[in-house]
Formats: sequence, structure tokens, C-alpha cells
Amino acid sequence: MKEEIVRIQRDALERIAQASDRRGVEDARVAILGKKGELTLAQTGMKDVPREEKPAVGQLLNEARKAITEALDAKLEEVQALADKAAVAGVDLTLPARSLPSGGLHPLTIVRDEAVRILRHMGFALADGPEIEDEFHCFDALNTPEDHPARNEKDTFYFDSGKLLRTHTSSVQIRSMEKQMPPVRVIAPGSAYRRDEIDATHLSAFNQLEGLYVDTDVSVGDLKGTLEYFLRALFGSGTEVRFRPHFFPFTEPSFEIDVKLKVDGQAPRWVEIAGCGMVDPNVFEAVDRELGLDPRSQARYTGLTGFAFGIGLDRLAMIRWGIRDIRALIENDVRFLAQFQ
Repeated sequence: MKEEIVRIQRDALERIAQASDRRGVEDARVAILGKKGELTLAQTGMKDVPREEKPAVGQLLNEARKAITEALDAKLEEVQALADKAAVAGVDLTLPARSLPSGGLHPLTIVRDEAVRILRHMGFALADGPEIEDEFHCFDALNTPEDHPARNEKDTFYFDSGKLLRTHTSSVQIRSMEKQMPPVRVIAPGSAYRRDEIDATHLSAFNQLEGLYVDTDVSVGDLKGTLEYFLRALFGSGTEVRFRPHFFPFTEPSFEIDVKLKVDGQAPRWVEIAGCGMVDPNVFEAVDRELGLDPRSQARYTGLTGFAFGIGLDRLAMIRWGIRDIRALIENDVRFLAQFQ
């Protein structure tokens, strides 16, 4: 039995050494270690070996299997290295690789990231909130009365549960104030939803960037200085900016912001770009009450001042690149998107 094992090992190593490719190595493995391989069959003969010889024969079998397995692994590495070398024979590995088609950022991502970068540089922190909101955070806390048109089912997506798809990212203002102590300086880019008819300038799902700054003695001058700096960083240092009186339920006074830009290669003209204003005191009182605080004695926010602003990112992208139809931003036409690579 011992002599047979030695012979099997010797013949196996010779056969493995003669293998010239992966197929030859695999054939050798099956012939020696497979279910009907020579060494496997030799192991089945252990039952006929006298008891006193079994330890020595068993050790010899294990050593043979180990030696054969190591030889197979080494040979497999050798033939693979030869195959790899043959595969690149005649190929100049110093040549540059073929370039693959590269993707690019979506125009909305580009304007959002740039706006966020500027505002974070100015000290604003990123904030987030749920897109499925309740009426308190979306309307009540933002000083929007129940009879306001924005709360009508014709304008807002309501669920049977009473929840709704947020109509603006302003709801993140309320959630940010609930979560942290003043001062608060946050921005919240995100999606908002309204029951608008989809056309060249309207979508039912759109993108906004909301900003909020609350502290002691925040003034209209702080509001104007912040947004003028932001818009000039976005459009150029020489950009003209103007503020027009407007109305929003949750700010008083409120303003629309225009910037003077060249659009579609035409002469510079005033373009509406954002809305803003000083946070209405009713908003601060609503937050304090929601926190279980008496605005008259335990106020966290009542008595403070602050400003808020909101920018439509879709409109920002359209103005920046002269996009005439907002639907181009959601159609995923590769011919359109490839222009922004």
C-alpha cells in the first residue's frame, strides 16, 4: 500500500509538471483527486490495511494529497501567468487606454451644489425635513390661515390621513427651530409639490432652496447684505440686485428679489429670482407654543428677529442656461443633458 501511494504521488507530480494550460491542470486534478481519481481510490483501500499500519499509511496519504494539491496550485499560477503574458504579446502597455463615455451632473444638481457651497461658506448649515408633512409645519406655523388658497385641495396634494406633500421647503424652518436653540442659521434644499398644470414654466414637483437666520437684532440690512452677497457670488460681482415690496404670510416685511441679467442673448433686463422677508413674530410664537412654552414667560424664539428666503432652483437653472421649457429638466433626454458634462 505504501509503495502504491508513493507511485501515485510520483506519477501525479510528473503529470502536473507536463500540463501546459488550465485544461491540462484541471484534467490532472480530476484524474488524481476526483471522485474516481487514483489517490481517492487508494484512500478507499484503507479498510483493508492492517490496524497497526493504518497510522503510517494514513499519514502518507495525507502528505501525498498535500504535495499534489500544492503542485496543482503552483502549476495553475504558472500557466495563468503564461496565458496573461501571451494575451498582451505585441501590445504596447504604455499607450493610453480608450476613453469611456463620461457622465455629468444634472443642471439642477449643478446650481444646487453651487448655491449650497456659497451659503455654507457664509456660515449656513444644511437642514432637512420630511416631504410628507402635516398642516401645522406646512401652514399653521407659517402664519397661513385655513382659508388661504394655498391650503385648497385644488392647489395641494393631500392624503386621506390628513398629511400632505409639502408645498414649499419653508416647513424645514419650523422643524429646525423645534430641534435647536437659537441662533439658527440653516439652508434647506429639497423638493416641493403643488397641483400645477405642467407646462413650459410649471411642474407639479419642483425644487427649492430655503434659508433661515434667527438671532437677536437681525435686521432688514442683514437680509439685504446676505442675499446681495449670495447673488453676486452666484451671478458675478457686478450683478445689480433690487428688492421690491411683496407679501408672504410668514414674513413681514416681505420682498421679491430681482437681478439684472442677460437672458437668451438679449439686452440685460430685470429677472425675478427669489422671495424673502423678516420672519413674522407669529411664526416664532407658533414654534414656542408647539414646544409647550408660554411665549410671554418661557419663550425660546418669541422676541427674537430673523429673516427667511426661498429660491426656485429650477428657475435658477433656466435663467442660467437660457432653458425655455422647464420640462427639459425632467425628461432625461441625453442630448439635452450631455450639454452640461
